[in-house]
Amino acid sequence: MGAERKIWDANAMDVAEVEAMEEAADDGFSMLPSSPLTLDISLPLPLLKPHITELCRDLFKKWREYDDSRFSVETVSGGITNLLLKVSVREDNGDDVIITVRLYGPNTEYVIDRKRELKAIHYLSAAGFGAELLGIFGNGMVQSFINARTLSPSDMSKPKLVAEIARQLRKFHEVVIPGSKEPQLWNDVINFLDKASALTFDDTEKQAKYNTISFDKIRDAIRELKDLTDLLNAPVVFAHNDLLSGNLMLNDDKGKLYFIDFEYGSYSYRGYDIANHFNEYAGFDCDFSLYPDKDAQYYFFRNYLQPDKPLEVPSEELEALYIETNSFRLASHLYWALWGLIQAKMSPIDFDYLGYFFLRYSEYERQKEMCFSMARSYLSCS
Repeated sequence: MGAERKIWDANAMDVAEVEAMEEAADDGFSMLPSSPLTLDISLPLPLLKPHITELCRDLFKKWREYDDSRFSVETVSGGITNLLLKVSVREDNGDDVIITVRLYGPNTEYVIDRKRELKAIHYLSAAGFGAELLGIFGNGMVQSFINARTLSPSDMSKPKLVAEIARQLRKFHEVVIPGSKEPQLWNDVINFLDKASALTFDDTEKQAKYNTISFDKIRDAIRELKDLTDLLNAPVVFAHNDLLSGNLMLNDDKGKLYFIDFEYGSYSYRGYDIANHFNEYAGFDCDFSLYPDKDAQYYFFRNYLQPDKPLEVPSEELEALYIETNSFRLASHLYWALWGLIQAKMSPIDFDYLGYFFLRYSEYERQKEMCFSMARSYLSCS
């Protein structure tokens, strides 16, 4: 139990996030407004609003004398790992300035490296991805407001959007983030495994389901899959790692697509990022019959590999990326299955995270033989 208390020290959340904020301020963000304030994400919006206005006044000098009537706050979304708020501020000239305040969800530091996120977001924003980072505070950040709608899982398979997502992902993968370029996928998966295998649940039914999981078997699965994918020599890129519909926004009038929320971003494998995106066609209901077939994947690959001349991509490049993507497809299931276990313990959000673990792990087991066989056949021919 002593080890468990150390792993799940709830008081460590604010400390870790404040440390991330302080490190970011010393890592090229010295000119960025920052505040030590932390906000209680569990408060209902009417009670949260005064704290939001206090935060805005603390961060931005020009608003410090504004009274509460100058500020309006509304919820944009309550996501799996954060809460987005739209804040409008009426300035002296009568214009409304709109910003987004993002509050980190409780205990999310157990699955998200905030230091890594803050380091990357500056460079990604400069490259035209996501919203501009305007300020940081104890348990969140302030960004520019994106006037666009969030996509649904069914949107992601529409051909026009498929091509644009592929083209944008190619550009995203070309962004260089200073520091180590070592891929972090397997480090993150093992970190999740170590945390997931040290849980206990107060709910006896949850504990009984948890006890059916063989973590030795999962550890062997990770080792076996890593050995296989290492043989593919997949290119290492800075990957989004969470390109689900909720992190894609579209301004319909301008036809402008946005990638947002880089919480899980890291240097990783090209094929993993693409496979993870394909897995998200299934949505949180995990309807994996929606996973794109080979023709649909090739359409994506052509627009990713040669955005200007998609029909001229050599067949061998398409096949190589197909094998690469569908091998890392398995890694995506293991990653989010273990993530689900941790969230089942830590998240206050009303979602069946334990059930999500079994859905993702079952899909890994269902697809394993086919994916391994396909990769080994390809490697033997190569």
